[in-house]
Amino acid sequence: MTRFPLLDGPRIPPASGQPAQQLVVLLHGYGADGADLIDLGRFWQTLLPGAAFIAPDAPELLPFAGFGGRQWFALTERTPSEYRIGAQAAQPVLDQFLDHELSQLSLDDRSLALVGFSQGAMMTYQCGLRRKNPPACLIAYSGLLPGADRLGPINSESPVLIVHGQEDDLVANYHGRVAYETLSGAGLKVEYHDLPGLGHSIDDRGLSLGSQFLVRTFSQENKG
Repeated sequence: MTRFPLLDGPRIPPASGQPAQQLVVLLHGYGADGADLIDLGRFWQTLLPGAAFIAPDAPELLPFAGFGGRQWFALTERTPSEYRIGAQAAQPVLDQFLDHELSQLSLDDRSLALVGFSQGAMMTYQCGLRRKNPPACLIAYSGLLPGADRLGPINSESPVLIVHGQEDDLVANYHGRVAYETLSGAGLKVEYHDLPGLGHSIDDRGLSLGSQFLVRTFSQENKG
């Protein structure tokens, strides 16, 4: 397998002080970095004391000198083909990172949750639906499903939570519904929340929905 430089980013160890029982990986949006999303772990760690959280920085710097943000893949045309091709190209880098982190914690994909915002949600879909072993769950905030019109074979039984604001002016709200309908049609268990008054962001409602979903999913995995 081709080796890439390993991703890294801010981390939060389990609140329990014990070895991690779960790993929650937080994938930031275009132009941000891991520090932009790691606070989700601080909101959720009380309810998930056995979970480790990490928010890796995307592999590429933005092409704008001095801006400092990062991208999972370039966005120039912002077309469906660019989203699909870009997400496919970035997937091996993220897969390698996930494999390494799980190995370091002596965990497997049944203990892994992928959580993404915006472009990070695209990577959550792209990678989470196609890993050799399906993650415990996927959460997509304000994102779209790359290649929704040509999903093809997926290797996933992972439950999915989709949260999208009705007032999102960057990733149009209908993308959340398209992802819900596409993945439900593929046989996945999908929970969809269309939040009134919310733009391109995560609010308290989204945080609460995410924490409830993670707790429920990991509890079911433990019973299994």
